[in-house]
Amino acid sequence: MSAHPHADQPSAAPSQGRPRKAAFAAWIGSALEYYDFFIYGSAAALVFPKVFFDPDDPATATLISMATFGVAYAARPLGALVLGHFGDRLGRRKIMVWTLVLMGLSTFLIGCLPTYAQVGTVAPVLLVLMRVFQGLSAAGEQASANAMTLEHAPEHRRGYYTSFTLNGTQAGQLLATLVFLPVAALPDEQLYTWGWRIPFLLSALVAVAGYVIRRTLEETPVFRQVSADQEVARMPLADLVRNHWADVLRVVAAALIATVSTIFSVWALSYATSDAVGLDKTGMLWVAGSANAVALLAIPLWARLSDRIGRKPVFLIGALGSGVMIFVYLWAISTGSYPLVFVTGLLLFGVVYSAANGIWPSFYGEMFPARVRLSGMAIGTQIGFAVAGFAVTFAAQIAGPDGDNWLGVAIFTAAFCAICAIAVATGRETHRVPTADLGLRAGDAKASATAREAAAL
Repeated sequence: MSAHPHADQPSAAPSQGRPRKAAFAAWIGSALEYYDFFIYGSAAALVFPKVFFDPDDPATATLISMATFGVAYAARPLGALVLGHFGDRLGRRKIMVWTLVLMGLSTFLIGCLPTYAQVGTVAPVLLVLMRVFQGLSAAGEQASANAMTLEHAPEHRRGYYTSFTLNGTQAGQLLATLVFLPVAALPDEQLYTWGWRIPFLLSALVAVAGYVIRRTLEETPVFRQVSADQEVARMPLADLVRNHWADVLRVVAAALIATVSTIFSVWALSYATSDAVGLDKTGMLWVAGSANAVALLAIPLWARLSDRIGRKPVFLIGALGSGVMIFVYLWAISTGSYPLVFVTGLLLFGVVYSAANGIWPSFYGEMFPARVRLSGMAIGTQIGFAVAGFAVTFAAQIAGPDGDNWLGVAIFTAAFCAICAIAVATGRETHRVPTADLGLRAGDAKASATAREAAAL
């Protein structure tokens, strides 16, 4: 629903954007935001079962701790509905600032929570509440940052510039891992009393730094053009359901690729350091950190390739390749060979998964017109990510009481990769579509091109 009778037809090409500044702001903001988000994953696998749950039942404590990791993903669709609406109504910049402050505050408060030994079941209840706030924040973060970079980017380099959002996400995961390395190496008495709190308390600095950086952002020229033409959607969700429901469903299915990330970052870490395998906590954190370091280099390279040959071929390499490599990686863990785990972890998460991870910001964003772009990306991705978030809980059940059925977990993960590949393969190729025509029907795109030519005369 729009205030303009031809809302899919911009009157002219938008003014020139500032792609480098937008990409840097998206990168640094996403890195800070997802530092907060990912330190929870490390803590859920290594610390929280003994801090926030009944220590007399370690198997159940581990299972419930994994479930609290997924709670944020369950909250993300709700956050996507709310933040997507306001992002398409009020602009990308305001949402980017708000989400970062909310994430920093909720993560800081986790570091202040009392433990199970101190207050009993109140402790996990408070933990879940803070995790919900993290999820609400994350729901708007990537979609708003992706929309910001895509709408500032030059026509022929949208894949490259939007990849900086996910590159920042990987940097945040790397930072979270590096911060947790010295913490995990502490003696158990110090780790489980005060040591685990340090990474969470540092989020106060994260929130301040992020606010200072993002408040200087300029709104995108594309959104300014939509506002000037009075084409801002009054009800973005209604517009999506009526005109773009198929693409929203496609994004939901494609976003299941995130299952690879949650299995790698949480379940595989828990499995590798369990009694069934017995690998060292610090060693496995180095695997995760090194894989993320490789991803920082691989993501922009895959994205640049997508600007040349298309989004779909690169995305399919990542989806299908990850479906194969998850078997190799979990098998390597089962052998207990740290060098084998290290190499296969770098190949899976650092190289192959990065092909999909670096492409989805442009591929998803290019499915929707500007007036519903943030809502379309946020709602589609967060529903898919919600499933991926709880994948670690299902994986813990599939692994059985001994937690060693890695083959079942690999099959489970590969199935999601296959669903993602089907969704991507049936989508449109968009890497050569002009930014003003993204998400438009064929007739509307032709009218848009005619309007731009007339405006240029």
